Amino acid sequence: MEQLQQLFSQQPNLIGILLIDLTIAIILLCAMRFISGLWAGVNTTTELAEKDNFAFGISLAGSLLALAIVMTGAITGEAGTTLLEEAVGMSIYGVVGLVLIKLGRIAHDKWALSGLDKVHEIKEGNVSVAIIDAAALIATALIIRATLLWAHDFDFNTLIAILSGFVISQTLLVMVTRLREASYRKGNQGAKFQDAIKGGQIALAIRHAGFLIAIGFSLTAASNFLIYEPTAYIENALGWLIFGIVMVSLLYVLVPLVKRIVLSNINLTEEVDHQQNIGVAALEFVISIAVALILMALMS
Repeated sequence: MEQLQQLFSQQPNLIGILLIDLTIAIILLCAMRFISGLWAGVNTTTELAEKDNFAFGISLAGSLLALAIVMTGAITGEAGTTLLEEAVGMSIYGVVGLVLIKLGRIAHDKWALSGLDKVHEIKEGNVSVAIIDAAALIATALIIRATLLWAHDFDFNTLIAILSGFVISQTLLVMVTRLREASYRKGNQGAKFQDAIKGGQIALAIRHAGFLIAIGFSLTAASNFLIYEPTAYIENALGWLIFGIVMVSLLYVLVPLVKRIVLSNINLTEEVDHQQNIGVAALEFVISIAVALILMALMS
């Protein structure tokens, strides 16, 4: 109780700041639902409550979680000196996050999953596509949040840092998708990864989603190694890109090793790729994220 009193004495506007942040967060989450409906060209209430479109629900859930993750980057930082400053700062962070999340979805559609029409597939109820869509958004949000915390103040230089993090996140997600496609072709007699996802292979999507989110978590450790130089735009971007490539490489080495140990005597290719074993895929999902969280903790 004494600690709580000290907190309020040090930050007398705490309740006001809390109410402002919650109000803006709720407004932005509602806006995200509305924009997701526009993106898909559907009425969200109809899709969720009447058509029971599970795929759209999963995709929307990923969008909302991604936005919430980005907004925590603003809330975690130093509070505004006045309620107006807090409201403006939170609104700017939230709107920028919302825009980048939607741009990330467009970029992922165009470059990572260029072989299928993601909007159409989700409208048709393709859960596999929706899972990957949600995971890509969450991974993007984790990286954007990391750059927000790394860059501290919000000004033009911070905006450049955030945009750099966004571009790097999309680059890494595309790179990982291409590597996954090559691995899938090799283990499945030349079959195409995106065709399998389009065909509704949920287990395959869950496995891939876990690795995408693992990338997002692992890159949050970059702020512990890279020093933020506000005007060193190229150096900052290169630092994040190099760190990202190193972390992806570590994940590609460690995740399969841990899977072989934890899931010994299980043919993962047979179970997930051929038998579509969702249980095994869920274990692979968790192992990928667990390895990323351990790497993140070790480097913090």
